[in-house]
Amino acid sequence: MMRGLRNILAVVSLGQLLGIIQGGQAAIKVSSSPPVNASAPIPEAFVSYSIEFSSFPDFAGNKSLPNIFSNNLLNNLGRLTGTKPHIRVGGNTQDYALYNASLKTAINGTFNLQRSADYPTTIFIGPSYFESYSTWPNTRFSHGFNLGLGGNNSVGWETLLDTVPLACKALSNGKLLMWEYGNEPDLYSTSSQGPVRPPSWNESQYVSQWLNGTRAIKAQLTKYCPDMVSNESYGYLAPSFAGTNNHLKPLLTWQDGLDQDQDIKLISSHNYIGGATQPGVTLQGTLMNHTSTVHSISSQVNESNYLAYTGIPFILGETNSLYNEGAPGLSNSFGAALWGVDFNLWCASVGIRRVHMHQGTDYRYASWQPIETNKTIIGTKPPYYGNIAVAAMLGDLTSGSVQIANLPLESEFEAAYAAYVDEQLVRIAIINMREYNYTVNGTSSVLNPIPRPSHVYSFEVPGKGDVDVKTLYANGSDAISGITWDGWSYNWELEEGQAVKLHNVTTGEKLKIAGGVVNVTVEDSTAVILNF
Repeated sequence: MMRGLRNILAVVSLGQLLGIIQGGQAAIKVSSSPPVNASAPIPEAFVSYSIEFSSFPDFAGNKSLPNIFSNNLLNNLGRLTGTKPHIRVGGNTQDYALYNASLKTAINGTFNLQRSADYPTTIFIGPSYFESYSTWPNTRFSHGFNLGLGGNNSVGWETLLDTVPLACKALSNGKLLMWEYGNEPDLYSTSSQGPVRPPSWNESQYVSQWLNGTRAIKAQLTKYCPDMVSNESYGYLAPSFAGTNNHLKPLLTWQDGLDQDQDIKLISSHNYIGGATQPGVTLQGTLMNHTSTVHSISSQVNESNYLAYTGIPFILGETNSLYNEGAPGLSNSFGAALWGVDFNLWCASVGIRRVHMHQGTDYRYASWQPIETNKTIIGTKPPYYGNIAVAAMLGDLTSGSVQIANLPLESEFEAAYAAYVDEQLVRIAIINMREYNYTVNGTSSVLNPIPRPSHVYSFEVPGKGDVDVKTLYANGSDAISGITWDGWSYNWELEEGQAVKLHNVTTGEKLKIAGGVVNVTVEDSTAVILNF
């Protein structure tokens, strides 16, 4: 039986009492209206996804066999935020994909284990690939075209011309969000999966090839989907660089005229907090660490501030915990879900306008595994529960103006945020990221587990009365199952990802605002949201 979070300090056992770590700081004053450090109003679909190009048919299915599980998970988020997540279809494999008009299957991919064990690097797609865009109702997509092989290769160029008509027809009737031409071109000359440009590859060459390709895309759209070339319907997310410190510099591409056609609608950058096999990467030091998160996107924050003059929204078009598809025991743990809550809310608080969490078949950091494979069972993964908690914190972004403000705390192993709706305080999120490793600490003796430490947080808030408490909970930071949000499970095994209320988890807890202060006790490796 999973035990619920004990938020109200009442009569506790000596063991529990010894496990409680008092905050030792004065109550944090939370203003009734947005402070000066609050974000601008958050756009719809802030919680969104990027899906690896080669994995998209697995995640979405096709007309005859749509992936209902994936759609259920997207619907859960849509009910919380008012809009289903926007889906970016792209990644490394968009720049490997060539078109074969006679291919009977959606995709034919060949793995080269020396290049990558996680995705195919020789890829052909057929006409039925584009059926996957029809399986998720009320969902908008960006489609990634191949610049890696298309910018300077005749076969790749033919693929571009052949697939634009298929993509635009598949994404007609309001399904199109944006186009994308090329994934991480700043790594084309240095990629560990095999360079596709010479060492001399520079920003001006990239801009020239990008403009040449996007103009060809527009010409094809004018011919085959003329209703999709108006200023309202036509545009790109770009430059989709892997970061700000690679071979090509994003700011130089703007200076070299990347947006001279004025068709970039979203400035997109990619971010990973570390590498799956990078030395020194740990759950506590890398993921469950607010300082690490702040440092990770500091360069993107600087880039977005520098480009603010353009008036173009800045997003993370692809991101997740650890590049190279995540590390087992880290990226697929409950600790990664807690990281995801802090990461997404920090991004929201500092002006990132949307975050697309990257997914792929068999990827360790995926929010869910869409199909059964010989590597991975189908199922909802811990990071998805973090996505749900972020969506719950933001609330319905279509029915009011939602702003997020960071509430600074003392330790790098904790974070807190306030949510304002129409300039009124409505929620506070607290993420206690102190590591409680269940399989080492909690089950050293299953019948007599080590007490789980807790931390007391005090907030000086306006108003009075009851405060509802919702909890993101698992048995420990290393748990990969048994996770709930406010007592709800979204597991495949229950109702194919639809929300199911569990009866063995304590929910419905309330706190009192006493003397203008609310005190909440949060167990280590747990997050709560206070609803006012």
